[in-house]
Amino acid sequence: MFALRCEKIFDGEVWLQDHAVLVQGGNISALLSGNAIPTQVQTQVLGDGYLVPGFVDLQVNGGGGLMLNSAPEMATVECMARAHRGRGTTALLPTVISDRRAVYAAAVEAVVAAREAGHPGILGLHIEGPFFAPARRGAHRKEMIRQISCGDIAWLCEQARRLPLLLTLAPECCSPEHIRQLSAAGIRVCAGHSEASFAQVQSALRAGLSGFTHLYNAMSPLTAREPGMVGAALADENSWVGIIADGHHVHAASLKVAHRAKAAGRLYLVSDAMATVGASEAAFEIYGESICERDGRLVNREGNLAGSAIGLADAVRYCHREVGLPLAECLRMASLYPASFLGLQHSLGRLAAGVPANLTWLDDELQVRQTWLAGDTRNHPPNP
Repeated sequence: MFALRCEKIFDGEVWLQDHAVLVQGGNISALLSGNAIPTQVQTQVLGDGYLVPGFVDLQVNGGGGLMLNSAPEMATVECMARAHRGRGTTALLPTVISDRRAVYAAAVEAVVAAREAGHPGILGLHIEGPFFAPARRGAHRKEMIRQISCGDIAWLCEQARRLPLLLTLAPECCSPEHIRQLSAAGIRVCAGHSEASFAQVQSALRAGLSGFTHLYNAMSPLTAREPGMVGAALADENSWVGIIADGHHVHAASLKVAHRAKAAGRLYLVSDAMATVGASEAAFEIYGESICERDGRLVNREGNLAGSAIGLADAVRYCHREVGLPLAECLRMASLYPASFLGLQHSLGRLAAGVPANLTWLDDELQVRQTWLAGDTRNHPPNP
């Protein structure tokens, strides 16, 4: 048992002043005022900054110099998780983008192996593609994009019995019945990289579509007489929306509009991070081409944005400082809300007795100082 005492603790709902988190056996055993810590308990006094729930990132393509597509192995999954610990993330969905079936199968095996090895921060797998509109493929390779088949449906439903899956597809590249089958198998289906009309998205929502991947980017826009996918996402009260807050993918004003439009708790932050997060190199390769970081943007040779160079701590800072959202809401968008989308709100995204001790300590500038995963500080990258 040990205690972490901090001037400002956010439990996922409210701020607590001069409190402590009591940790035992990997779980939180209590939250109590600082002067109520039992004398026999070893206490680490954090002092300034904020002790908050560990962040939950549902779209992580790479980190630590590696991409899941390029090296779909357990070691890659572990490297990505460690890299993102340095950005405050204690739980994530490794993400594999449009590729061959063999790569998807290897990614499934890598994530299953990591989970069976007892890694508590690996929540499942996000499969982003390849069932996309070619015109909205972004940095996804053109040769990989295709329509969904009955064989794909059967394979995905089979994998969903082995691990939690999130699938991003374009609704116009499948039928509502396909979405119904995938959803019935327990797969969380999101829409993205799509030219779908408002009516097509509405049909998909009725069939079980549950969310939207990186709002505004690679999807049909909102216009006066055709709301498109953006309009459908903002108008729907029950769906969940991920958004990239790096100052390049989405304008601050557009992010503020999304936050005002969506029902409370339905807009969450994702990094869409690539290999450069937690790596010394500002470039990497995927699909045999080089992706380079220029002024904080990752671009491919066509000049398209190719994921991001941020982690969730960066997104929290941007939303608080540039968008002007309250810090508590920014923290929920990076922890409680994505956890809720996966149905994990009772164990992730909050600090309470009985939940895993997944914690992030931020300094006053919202830079990550330390993380704890199930009460353990191992695998947190050393502070620069």
